[in-house]
Amino acid sequence: MIQSVDAIRFSEYGGPDVLSLRKIDLPAPGKGEIQIRHAAIGLNFIDIYHRKGVFGPKLPLPATPGVEGVGEVVAVGADVSGFAVGDRVAYVGGPPGGYATHRNLPAHRALHVPAGLASGTVAASIFKGLTAEYLTHRCVSLGPDDTVLLHAAAGGVGSLASQWLKALGVTVIGTVSTEEKASSALAHGCDHVIIYSRDDFREEVMRITGGKGVRAVYDSVGADTFARSLDCLQPRGTLVSFGESSGPVEPVAISTLGSKGSLYLTRPSIAHYTAVRTEYEAAAQRLFSAMQEKRLMAVEPLTYPLAEAAQAHADLEARKTAGSVILLP
Repeated sequence: MIQSVDAIRFSEYGGPDVLSLRKIDLPAPGKGEIQIRHAAIGLNFIDIYHRKGVFGPKLPLPATPGVEGVGEVVAVGADVSGFAVGDRVAYVGGPPGGYATHRNLPAHRALHVPAGLASGTVAASIFKGLTAEYLTHRCVSLGPDDTVLLHAAAGGVGSLASQWLKALGVTVIGTVSTEEKASSALAHGCDHVIIYSRDDFREEVMRITGGKGVRAVYDSVGADTFARSLDCLQPRGTLVSFGESSGPVEPVAISTLGSKGSLYLTRPSIAHYTAVRTEYEAAAQRLFSAMQEKRLMAVEPLTYPLAEAAQAHADLEARKTAGSVILLP
């Protein structure tokens, strides 16, 4: 059975203005798929990269962005076990297509959502929360003797990562762009906050650490911060480059890592840290448990109607948002 649903589509790569709300035909779920009616849809920088055509393989056009959402299962395809109509599920990854009232999804990407967690909160937190999980628990082994630098500390990933780092006993230095965001970062676990638009974060890190530097830098900003982030590391420290909101990072010579202190550099992707189903489920369980037990407090998401996805993209790119952003069908 084919039904007509509302979806955000783009037929060319470019700015937010290429996004528009259209009617599309959605077939019944195929083998190994479930069909979801969305309650809330997460918005992430990867959606912007897809829209621009700058992230990995370009999406075939016309395309619908979106790789994160929460909804109710309304149909189940052949050879699917563990899911039934009426189940509430969340997902991260799989084929894009989340900016729609309904979508088909490979069942192996779906996660059961525990009772007691609001759909909007989960949609705002699942991608960013799973990102914060692998950053803080699996990219670098950290403990109470360590200090880290966390860029964009008031953002969706930053506000969750800072809480988890604090729970591990790590000293967290965060960077933000405004006084308002500094207050948010402090409230979510940062021990020190640097307003990078006012102060040189490299100098401030060295001042805070007494010239020692930090064990790890978490950098989702990219071009504007990468080189100075390397300078903030102590010998044998690790730079975790997991985004490029300010633009792509220029190539770095391997010899640079040696000359700056036998540094480590990694470029992790959530796709690789959730590719194995058992790891995906374990990471989600860690996230959901932390949220249920109030050890991890998600920032109240900023909401836009699905039809205003273009404006949401424009605001996110202009760094006018703090925390997480969701689209409501």
